[in-house]
Amino acid sequence: MRFSKTFVKTLRTAPKDETAKNGILLTRAGYIHKEMAGVYDYLPLGLRVLENIKGIIREELNSIGCEEVLMSALQNPEPWEKTGRFSDQEVDIWFKTALASGGELGLAPTHEEPITTMLKSYISSYKDLPLYVYQFQTKFRNELRAKSGILRGREFLMKDLYSFHTSEKDLDEFYAKVERAYGRIFARLGIGEDTYETFASGGIFSKYSHEFQTVLPVGEDTIYYNTDKSVVLNKEVYTPEVLADLKAEGQKFDETTAAEIGNIFKLKFKYSEPLGLKYIDENNSQQTVYMGCYGIGVSRLMGVIAEKFADDKGLSWPETVAPYRYYLVGIGEKGTAAAEEFYRGREDEVLYDDRSVRPGEKFADAELIGIPYRVVLSDKTLAEDAAELTDRRTGESQMIKIADLMQY
Repeated sequence: MRFSKTFVKTLRTAPKDETAKNGILLTRAGYIHKEMAGVYDYLPLGLRVLENIKGIIREELNSIGCEEVLMSALQNPEPWEKTGRFSDQEVDIWFKTALASGGELGLAPTHEEPITTMLKSYISSYKDLPLYVYQFQTKFRNELRAKSGILRGREFLMKDLYSFHTSEKDLDEFYAKVERAYGRIFARLGIGEDTYETFASGGIFSKYSHEFQTVLPVGEDTIYYNTDKSVVLNKEVYTPEVLADLKAEGQKFDETTAAEIGNIFKLKFKYSEPLGLKYIDENNSQQTVYMGCYGIGVSRLMGVIAEKFADDKGLSWPETVAPYRYYLVGIGEKGTAAAEEFYRGREDEVLYDDRSVRPGEKFADAELIGIPYRVVLSDKTLAEDAAELTDRRTGESQMIKIADLMQY
């Protein structure tokens, strides 16, 4: 990307209608544009970050045998009515729209009902199972108060995975695979050390579900953790009875705030029973399919990472997430010519600030945008046949030979 050719501009002041740090910095740095409360556009830099996050999730899910699909956001009320979830009294976050021909459709807040209904056409025998299907899909939730930038929106990007099994044992085994895959995902995104698998309510389906909570001062959840972090609980289940069940009574627990970035849930027959998802087993008997669901908030993850690694100068992305690896600046006639040469063939790695503005403005934007490394080529550095390489995270700079930079 050439900075002079993009329509995106950085802002020196915070937008007036944004209070969350992630919303302020992502807007100022040109990653997002706010349409209205809880609704954002993702600009070229922001879209690259989302795609990088999706790429890591996709690789890890594909490695455990999952298949990707893309389902409709528009929802037929019928399957939702069968589970009782189309009623505004039961689910109060629906966006619904009237059809010109009469009747109404919904905009999906999640996809348990439609995926279960769809797979009735493809699952009939035990030989068709197990099956693991996921998607990256825009969800719509009519939140009463959309706040915290992209941490809580009315329209957001989610990865939702659904698994289908012949037995509870098979469901349990896959559930454990997803737990491990989520751990790898969050480690690769740079937040593994501060993200904890957290015991949460299992509702009527199981004793517990599990959330993945990232420690964050502006997080909306409260979690409790013991000394070695082997037991972490959401506030909703932090009771003496649960501590006894987990053999953690008497241990010291500390409290912190956190943001939920993922969850995994054993649904069992919650949706397959009312929607009639059955299969014929080895004995030619009809059985109900076991189900699990597993979510990750992709756009929320972007907001969490932005919040977590930002400093007083701006954003600071981990290398695996950053839209580009290098922020390139050429200073002076020779430095600019060398920057042009360096940029050619590296367009996918380099954001080249080729604007006709002062170096200080370029350096300030480099810190605001938060790309991992800034490369400066100038008459001064070229006199030493070198470039100045600055690490955004540490602020440390070093002179590196041009020949070594080309292979860095």
